[in-house]
Amino acid sequence: MHPHSVLVTVTGHDRPGVTSALFAAIAAHDVEVLDVEQVVISDRLVLGVVLALHGDPAPLRRAVTHAAEALGTAVEVSITEDPDEISSQIPVRHHVMVLGRPLRAGAVGEMARRISDLGGNIHSIVRLTHRPVTVLEIVVSGVDAARLAAGVVHGAAAAGVDAAMERAGLQRRAKRLLLLDLDTVLTGPEPLAALADQIGRGAESRRLLADGEADGRSTADVVRARAALLAGAPVSSLETLRGRLQWTHGARALIGAARRGGHRTGVVTCGVAQVAERLVDGLQLDFLAANRLETEDGRLTGRIVGEVVGGGGRGRALVRFAESYGVPLAQSVAVGCGPEAAELVRLAGLGVVVDAARPTEGAPERSAHLDALQFLLGLRADDPEEPIRPEDALTRAR
Repeated sequence: MHPHSVLVTVTGHDRPGVTSALFAAIAAHDVEVLDVEQVVISDRLVLGVVLALHGDPAPLRRAVTHAAEALGTAVEVSITEDPDEISSQIPVRHHVMVLGRPLRAGAVGEMARRISDLGGNIHSIVRLTHRPVTVLEIVVSGVDAARLAAGVVHGAAAAGVDAAMERAGLQRRAKRLLLLDLDTVLTGPEPLAALADQIGRGAESRRLLADGEADGRSTADVVRARAALLAGAPVSSLETLRGRLQWTHGARALIGAARRGGHRTGVVTCGVAQVAERLVDGLQLDFLAANRLETEDGRLTGRIVGEVVGGGGRGRALVRFAESYGVPLAQSVAVGCGPEAAELVRLAGLGVVVDAARPTEGAPERSAHLDALQFLLGLRADDPEEPIRPEDALTRAR
């Protein structure tokens, strides 16, 4: 005999003992607890329990109804004999975190609208913290990961907030690998444009970037075209660029905390490998994916050696990084920037999108999203927060 699928929903004023009394009434029957959700807002309780019941549902209904009446709460009991209803009432859920300082009502409304437009259902919204930023966690079902990731990224851009997404499950508590888009941890000029500036071709490089975004041209093709503009530039221009980069405030503490917490840590960028490698060497990171500019006789040739890291290259880098250390993607964390972060958000166990504009050169402002990410990962940052330059990190490492 197939079990009955039972959904018990209790609503009313919250008071001590409601949950224990309800489960005491349920415990006298042959049931399996499949799902539980409880939310209290301003002393109003909503408690839902999904059960697989073996036996006659009438005694269970009476027991739950009597318990609710004694508590002064309302109860609704839905019962079906269709065994498929049991699994259908436990949908795949994702946790969407919205981060802001301050977090405006319009931003929350925008993210909720995006989820609704995708056909998603919001099960609960709770505040996780308000320091150093306000973080709301939205539990969502009814949307597949790829569509939800795209919606989260575009919604974050429209709302002017940072956001994160991860699938519900025990592996949320077992993250082992962190991949950062380099744009989230550095401030300074856009690398390929800055190199082109040194030989008087910066405007062309920026135009190629803008035209590629407008035309929908593949990121890899745009990177190759921009690299070609650098043909003949002296290799010393790479050193000049390194000197103009600074760490985003909070990045060093995040990386240090992740490494102390046992996370494999790496970076990915559509920028220049020779520049990014100084960061890897200085901070003892485990992985780097970037575009290596070919050199010959002390000058750049305008060609890229090996695979081009473009839009899709970030996702492939995450997969390669995780596989190299035997870490399931469900136990990975990836932090990306802007619209191209959607692939990282979809693939990673915890995907974070940062849509803040690239800061201007000079002393960087404190990066609130990196502090909040430490919170989401359960990490502590004991390192000082002062910004450091890549060459300073290399000196300290020696």
